[in-house]
Amino acid sequence: MSFFLILMLLPHAIIASLAAQQPASRARGFALNGRAPNASSALLDVIQVTAPVLKNPKSRCEQTLMVHTFGWSYGMPFLGDYSPPNCDFNRVTFNFTVTSAGRQYDRLALMFFNDTEIWRTSTAEPTQGGIVWTYIKDMSHYLALFKNPQKIIFDLGNLVDDTYTGSFNTTLTATFFIADDTDPADVIIPVSSGKSSSNNPSAFVVPDQKAISTLLLPQNVKKAVFSISACGQGAEEFWWSNVLTSDTNVFGNQTTLYGYSPFRELQLYIDGGLAGVAWPFPIIFTGGVVPGFWRPVVGIDAFDLREDEIDISPFLPVLCDGKEHTFEIRVAGIADDGEGHGTLTETVGSNWIVTGKVFLWLDPSGEITTGSVPKLELPEPSLALLSSRKSSNGTVSSLDYSVKAMRSLLISSTVKTSSGTQVVTWRQNLTFSNDGTFTNGGNDQVNRQATSGIDLSSDQYSKAFSYPLSVFSTYEVLAGGNYTIKGEMTRGKNVRKIGDLAFPSELETFDFSHRPGQHASSFTGAASKDWQNGTATYLAVPAQKRSYGSGRTEQYYSLSGIGDAVAMVQSPDEEFSNHVGKELYHRHVVASNDSIILDEEDFDGRPVYSRHAAQQPAKQIFARLGIKAMLGRGPL
Repeated sequence: MSFFLILMLLPHAIIASLAAQQPASRARGFALNGRAPNASSALLDVIQVTAPVLKNPKSRCEQTLMVHTFGWSYGMPFLGDYSPPNCDFNRVTFNFTVTSAGRQYDRLALMFFNDTEIWRTSTAEPTQGGIVWTYIKDMSHYLALFKNPQKIIFDLGNLVDDTYTGSFNTTLTATFFIADDTDPADVIIPVSSGKSSSNNPSAFVVPDQKAISTLLLPQNVKKAVFSISACGQGAEEFWWSNVLTSDTNVFGNQTTLYGYSPFRELQLYIDGGLAGVAWPFPIIFTGGVVPGFWRPVVGIDAFDLREDEIDISPFLPVLCDGKEHTFEIRVAGIADDGEGHGTLTETVGSNWIVTGKVFLWLDPSGEITTGSVPKLELPEPSLALLSSRKSSNGTVSSLDYSVKAMRSLLISSTVKTSSGTQVVTWRQNLTFSNDGTFTNGGNDQVNRQATSGIDLSSDQYSKAFSYPLSVFSTYEVLAGGNYTIKGEMTRGKNVRKIGDLAFPSELETFDFSHRPGQHASSFTGAASKDWQNGTATYLAVPAQKRSYGSGRTEQYYSLSGIGDAVAMVQSPDEEFSNHVGKELYHRHVVASNDSIILDEEDFDGRPVYSRHAAQQPAKQIFARLGIKAMLGRGPL
């Protein structure tokens, strides 16, 4: 049997796992600035709700970086060359526009400059009539890279055959201009697999590979930040819905559950020692849980997968010694003994797509950074695990489980630079809980998760975050081999930042054109609240190679500026209990069955866009037949 035919017969989770072994797994798209479907176009306009990006003044120049169609594209990334434009610039934005028609999975996409990942996105699932999306992204934090020639490697693994017919037609344009000064890094060094010389993308696939690089840093570094780009694929795409490993076979061979618990920790190790962690936001791609949730409004961050940041400046006295040092990213789950005891483990399912970067700000040439060896306070996280089963006639009828985790860490040192000697610290306090129930032989699941935390740097930076998630899904087999999926979902992403590390706050990239005389420097930070809820259904008819769905999703996004009078946040619970700051932008969208029926947007309390439409009943046609596997319940 040919490899092509084998791929077609495999469930989607296995395809994703195999694809991840190619030079970059499934594709994901950019976050959208578009509004409702354009009446002048037959294509369905798909959007990601987010704040608009800073518009370009008249003095600008543009460059087309890519015009390419991704059809059968596993192992065949787009290759191009970038040269800096012949104009002055301190800001860069991307405009990524994609069209697709037919039937196709959602796909993951990674863009590299040489070996450095600079953007991670995913695609929407197309309709037979076709879809289009445009995402505008600020890229100014990579200014050091844009000042030099680069090899472009854009990896969007896709497959096209008689069943899955949707190719992705892409155009990527960069705009360069001058705006308010920012403070981007002077040097950016990748932690990646380093495959650009062979025209391949440079992501690691964890746990199959170790995500480790050996780097030699300059000796005149005054600030250093590490960023982690990571997302689960295959058996790890829905890591937040996984169970304890001791419970994976609780319903027997007919329903296999994925293990290592619903908890994941991204860990940074420097020279073999823990240097910081990140508890990831649960991304849901546009085929996730029930596809009807995500058309034409995609999930939070689905078009723009964000990175987590760790201030590694306390390590500068060691890193600036003129010697090589190792940087490693690990993905940890929980290994349990079935008796309520668990420990963190480096082993998780297959797989996570991982890269990292070191952002460096430099002192004048000739300076050497010195100081004390970092003092590390890194106690093991507190873990609390519970699991109970109910049985009837010797068969398990339900599984209840609970996972709770807490972690605190503090890293500090004395660092001497050209500005003097100071105590530099990085502190994290994180809390996680997940309560889940499986019934109906493992076919029905209720999952409630909450992740919150606070990151604090002595560099006048704090980030408080809260990621609530609640999902219910039920799977039912019908006559003739057909089956249905029904789901309900509520989720959110709330973030408050004072100051910046490597990546600018939303205010730095926000379009202030609607606020005359106002600019980002008027505020010390930004608070964003992003909330979605919805219901959706899905019907698969394998005999016809067809699947259908419907859904309704509501989303509310707000962005507020935080003034000088607001102190650095010390507690995430305190932060999100009350509205803080001045709201600058909000958008409220309701989508139902391929249509946006409500779209309200305003700047600073002044409406700038409002659309109300009568709901048009419709059935959506999707590509995904292996939805049971995507729910974490194993292949059909």
